[in-house]
Amino acid sequence: MAAAQGQFSDHSNGTEGTGGEEGDSVPSAFRSAVETLRAARLRPEIEIDPTPPPKRLAPYAYALEAAVVEGEDDLADGRLILLHDPSGHDAWQGTFRLVTLVRAELEPEMAADPLLPEVCWSWLTGALEARGLSYGEASGTVTRAGSHYFGGLGERRPATQIEIRASWTPREGLGGVPDAAAHLTAWCDLLCQIAGLPPLSAGAAPGPGETGTGAGVVSLPQRRGPQAP
Repeated sequence: MAAAQGQFSDHSNGTEGTGGEEGDSVPSAFRSAVETLRAARLRPEIEIDPTPPPKRLAPYAYALEAAVVEGEDDLADGRLILLHDPSGHDAWQGTFRLVTLVRAELEPEMAADPLLPEVCWSWLTGALEARGLSYGEASGTVTRAGSHYFGGLGERRPATQIEIRASWTPREGLGGVPDAAAHLTAWCDLLCQIAGLPPLSAGAAPGPGETGTGAGVVSLPQRRGPQAP
C-alpha cells in the first residue's frame, strides 16, 4: 500500500500558514493532523502526493492530490485539502474543515442514469460512515458534464465526466485533533469507488492509520469496459 508521505517545505513544515508572519509556530493540533495524513497507508492503486494548498481559505492548510491508477490508465483523480482555523469558524462549526474535488470519466450508459448525482453524493457520506467517522456541516455539488466530438475529433467516443466538490467538518478528538488519516482513507474509498474498483475484501487487514475494512461500500461498475480475467 502507498503511504501519503511527502517532503515538508519552508517554515510551515509542509503546511501553508496564511494568517501570520513568517516564523509563527504552526498550531500543534494542525501539525498532529498533518502528521497523521502523512502516515496513512492506502490502497496500492492510489498514487498520492502533497500539492501546494490554497492560501486564502484558512490560516493553515495542507493539500494532497491523488489518482487511481490501473496499468497506464488514470481512472479517477482528486484533491483533498485540510483547513484549520484555531479561532474556529461559524460555518464549519469547528476548527478543522476538509475540502475535496473528485473527478472521473463515465461510460455513456452509466452517465445517463438520472439518479447518478444523488448516488454519487451518497458514496461520499457512505464512505465516511462505513469508516465509523463522525462529521458535520457536509455540503457540496455533484456535476455531470458530457462531451461530443466533431470534425477531426469525430472518431472519439462521447465522454461524460462526473465531478464531486464537497466539504465537511471532521469531529475533533483528543487535544482537538481530528482523525485525519481515517478521513483520508474514507476519501480514498470514494476515489476508488468512483473509479469503478471493487472494495477491499472484508478480511483485508487495514494498514496503519486505517480504520475498518471498507465493508458496505458498493462500487461503481467498471467504467472502461470488460477487463481481461
